[in-house]
Amino acid sequence: MPDLNFLITTWEGGGSVGPMLTLARKLRDAGYGVRVMSDACNRRETEALNLRFVPWTRAPSRTDRSRQSEIIRDWAADNPLDGFRQAIEDLFAGPAYAYAEDVIEELRHEPADLVITSDFLFGVMAGCESIGQPVAAMACNSVVFPLDDAPVAGPTHDPAMSAEEAAQGEAMRKAAREAFDCGLPALNAARALLGLGPLASLLDQLSYATTIFVAVSRYFDMVRNPIPSRYSYVGPQLDEVAWAEQLAVRPDERNRPLVVVSFSTTFQNHVGVLQRVIDGLASLPVDVIVTLGPAIERDELQPAQNCSLVASAQHGPLMRQASLVVTHGGHGTLARAMTHKLPLLVIPHGRDQDGNAARVEAHGAGIMLPPAASAAQIHDAAVRLLSEPAFAAAAARLAEAVTLEADESHIVGEIERLCSSALTSMAG
Repeated sequence: MPDLNFLITTWEGGGSVGPMLTLARKLRDAGYGVRVMSDACNRRETEALNLRFVPWTRAPSRTDRSRQSEIIRDWAADNPLDGFRQAIEDLFAGPAYAYAEDVIEELRHEPADLVITSDFLFGVMAGCESIGQPVAAMACNSVVFPLDDAPVAGPTHDPAMSAEEAAQGEAMRKAAREAFDCGLPALNAARALLGLGPLASLLDQLSYATTIFVAVSRYFDMVRNPIPSRYSYVGPQLDEVAWAEQLAVRPDERNRPLVVVSFSTTFQNHVGVLQRVIDGLASLPVDVIVTLGPAIERDELQPAQNCSLVASAQHGPLMRQASLVVTHGGHGTLARAMTHKLPLLVIPHGRDQDGNAARVEAHGAGIMLPPAASAAQIHDAAVRLLSEPAFAAAAARLAEAVTLEADESHIVGEIERLCSSALTSMAG
């Protein structure tokens, strides 16, 4: 391949950053020019990889990861759909024109052979469309778009659904489409300013992307064939982030099982559930390490005698000594735990987490509890996960498949083929 130049665009949303930086690092290692455009607070981990960083200037750009700077506040909504609408209106579609202006300005400053964007940045795709810039999208979790051509994934009990089940499923898809389309007026207003025609649905903007990469394991996702041609499963992208600390993982030398408790990097009003996890594990003969992340302060929690609170920790070294992971179910934490053959206690708080938790249970590698689970329920689930061999055996099977897909990810080759096809078309 000739020298290629890539612009990668993402946003500070916890799990939305790491996979994009891993991709950027892989493209850099292949000898290509790469720069990353994201929130100002992502400069440190980007430059730690010797990648050039460009902050958003018109579009939302968080300067830190504190709860005060959070844009998505779905945890405060009356219901999950209202919370999702807030995210669409305030981040993914509302500022569409600002994202478009930023990316167009950057491309005029320095062209790119391909823009690779987070699949939720509709304004980036519209901006690229307006100037004829090739763009691909990447999902950092299972595809959540209610599209007719989206991959069929996730656990199902019976492929032959009853008429009632089919009607319920379609009602849910309709509600999801309507939630996305709350951002359609803002996106169409941006498109008008960009000289583009209106769309009938917000998700129609995705049709401009040449490919949608799905950065999860096909095996974990339980995806069924055939996979629609414009989607490509490329496996988890799992580099450690630069801001996480390297931790001496043993709080003492009692040689007891280690339980890692790692919830969201972003604030999801999860102080209460963290305290119940600490309380539920307090009487067990285990050591517990709780990674707080940037949004939770130490003085908000009361650790038990077997519990250590840390601001952050690199997941790989920590999980190599762990026996169990307790998590909210964000894909980044899950993927890292899966590659280390660890049973999982998943307590989802929304977003993609419920689907991830259902997959963990369907694979037999863990237990899912509701966010309101009591300390006693958490205790009992942890006892089962640590003592019943079936969970460890299922986790080992899952690890074999997920690790293989992560290690043999073909994403750089896929991108090279996209660029080669584009160059051939231009030459023709």
